[in-house]
Amino acid sequence: MEPPQQQIKRTQKNRGFYVRMKLLQHKHGRPHEKSCFFRYYKWLLWLSLTLYFFSPYLITTTTNTNTNDNKNPTFLSKTRVVSASSRALIEFTGSDSQSHILQQTHDQQGLLSSLKDLKIYVYDLPPKYNTDWLNNERCSNHLFASEVAIHRALLTSDVRTFDPYEADLFFVPIYVSCNFSTVNGFPAIGHARSLLSSAVNLISSEYPFWNRTLGSDHVFVASHDFGACFHTMENVAIADGIPGFLKKSIILQTFGVKGKHPCQDVENVVIPPYVSPESVRTTLQRAPANGGRDIFAFFRGKMEVHPKNVSGRFYSKRVRTAIWRKYGGDGRFYLQRHRFAGYQSEIVRSVFCLCPLGWAPWSPRLVESVVLGCVPVIIADDIRLPFPEAVRWAEISLTVAERDVGKLGMIMEHVASTNLTAIQKNLMDPTVRRALLFNNQIEQGDATWQVLSALANKLDRSYRRSMASSQ
Repeated sequence: MEPPQQQIKRTQKNRGFYVRMKLLQHKHGRPHEKSCFFRYYKWLLWLSLTLYFFSPYLITTTTNTNTNDNKNPTFLSKTRVVSASSRALIEFTGSDSQSHILQQTHDQQGLLSSLKDLKIYVYDLPPKYNTDWLNNERCSNHLFASEVAIHRALLTSDVRTFDPYEADLFFVPIYVSCNFSTVNGFPAIGHARSLLSSAVNLISSEYPFWNRTLGSDHVFVASHDFGACFHTMENVAIADGIPGFLKKSIILQTFGVKGKHPCQDVENVVIPPYVSPESVRTTLQRAPANGGRDIFAFFRGKMEVHPKNVSGRFYSKRVRTAIWRKYGGDGRFYLQRHRFAGYQSEIVRSVFCLCPLGWAPWSPRLVESVVLGCVPVIIADDIRLPFPEAVRWAEISLTVAERDVGKLGMIMEHVASTNLTAIQKNLMDPTVRRALLFNNQIEQGDATWQVLSALANKLDRSYRRSMASSQ
């Protein structure tokens, strides 16, 4: 038996324990039944502790959001980059990432199954339509070279069939962009319509497959400024339109805009411009070992001081001229108007890479920026981007309205101070890079794989399948 004073001290020392035990005891010593009051007390205690620990975070987040909203009210309201629904400021949370990976895995399993059943016949055309052009090695390496890369990949692909009667789709390999101008070195595609027409006449006279569907199950590549309109100037392209003999076919084209446009008034799949996987690998191997990026904003390319072209039209809708005039002397921007063969070494050192429209809305800079880890800043209203099912463009890029190009510096500074790290992390996803590069042999998830995925969704055009389902 302890002395009374020690008993009092022990009671005070263990007071917390004593109080807790009192709550768990009935006044007559019997086990306490869990009353409504008891459950209410537990939930109240849990709620109080939750608010205590998390309220500082909630207050800080709310304060920062309000501060940002008040700081830049003008461009927040006018520019899609920093609006509530912006692709620039969407945080890619861990749960979102995990669910996206699971969804991708599920989709790829389904795609493997669908591609296993897909059969494509590749026409063996005379070499004047394709391989003769490869005498110039530029033909297989320039920005329009997806027409060559897709052909090569299909030749060794498991989806290729040598029996045209079991084919779902028919690929017509014609290289129309390898006729390089002796004046400026750019591809001259004035011969495209006649070359394509000649090829269609050939296959329609020697094979029965074109005539039975008028070409609706036939696939062509038009990797040019305005797709199957085959002209570099939009007004002329629109006036000429898509050749009538191609209007029922499937066109794989780099050109794509939201809404109606005469140059996409055909069944089409938007594909990325060609960027050499070998050049990307070489650039990454030579990149700074520490991964440092010492250029804040980068662009190298044509920037007209006076944007009105000799044709009387304004190049880039004056966007590039506005960039040069506004930011040519800004130390944050590294802007170069002259060509440099090693410009990829500049991209890999840059945080933001500007991708403004030229004559057409698309540009190889878009692909080069992504695969080299530079955040692409897309300045081309209403552009349709390639393979949105595989590439979550909203999570890896900024989109700035053409009218807001004068606010570029403010916009990029805002993103750099908010969620740039999240965007850069998403850019590092190897599946994103893979989806935008064409390889000579198909690799799972690469650009040709994505093309086949898109074509697998168009098998309602397959004559063979329509005949089989009608029997």
